[in-house]
Amino acid sequence: MATPPSIKILLTGKNGQVGAELRNALAPLGEVVACGSAECDFSKASQLRELVQRVRPDLIVNAAAYTAVDKAEEEAGLAKAVNTDAPAILAEEAKKLHAGLVHFSTDYVFDGSKDGPYTEEDVPQSGNVYGATKAEGDSAVLASGVPHFVFRTTWVYGLRGKNFLLTMQRLARERDELKIVDDQFGAPTWSRSIAQTTANILTQMLDADSGLAAMENASGLYNLSCSGQTSWFGFAQAIIESLELPNPPRLIAIPTSEFPTPAVRPKNSVLSHKKIRNAFGIILPDWADTLKSCLNSAVKD
Repeated sequence: MATPPSIKILLTGKNGQVGAELRNALAPLGEVVACGSAECDFSKASQLRELVQRVRPDLIVNAAAYTAVDKAEEEAGLAKAVNTDAPAILAEEAKKLHAGLVHFSTDYVFDGSKDGPYTEEDVPQSGNVYGATKAEGDSAVLASGVPHFVFRTTWVYGLRGKNFLLTMQRLARERDELKIVDDQFGAPTWSRSIAQTTANILTQMLDADSGLAAMENASGLYNLSCSGQTSWFGFAQAIIESLELPNPPRLIAIPTSEFPTPAVRPKNSVLSHKKIRNAFGIILPDWADTLKSCLNSAVKD
């Protein structure tokens, strides 16, 4: 069997939940040039273009995003610059270099009103600014003409940054009672699972003679999230049980209406996995099993 080529990868968003995991997951594929906001202001088109032209990668993996969902309602311009304009610029620059582009999307592109899992064919209809700007960025990449993967995921958590897992672990030790929304449903997805699956798919695309040529034929949008589903209440319950606290807080299930936020959240964030399974033979484990793996890794790491 021929040895896959070593490629040059520009990774953006290196300090985020997914980006930090991608730094390790992508390393076996070649040279990874990782950058964050300190190296490049993603709201500045000129800085972004200069970065790509200087690195001249074979592949761009864009894990950078404006993810302050509620704040985006007030900072729509900044959210658009990072979530819509930046991916479009990366696609334009990738095309000049004949490079590929991997971009990450979100369940928030939907308003959550569908009955059943969302497929890649469903038309985005977001209920908030964050989701709308992400949907526009996705569209720019999908229409760019460069070899691309847009991976749409949901309810991302990990052992770093700000996320539901770390928040629940902290609050469980600080409070006697926690009120958790029980009428929004999704599949909690570990950031490391996203990174490793991305690297797995890219490895399948690599060929010693043609590099990432296979990526062009496989280009498209793919849902990438754990199997199964739960509510935020169910997720919180699993997290707190794993802590094995002598006096765990009492959990109270509440409807979304009792926890108002500036940005409307989708009530249904469940994604179909049929397309990614058929294309790459990949199906992520159930969210509960993955949560256990994540928590076990905290001990090992």
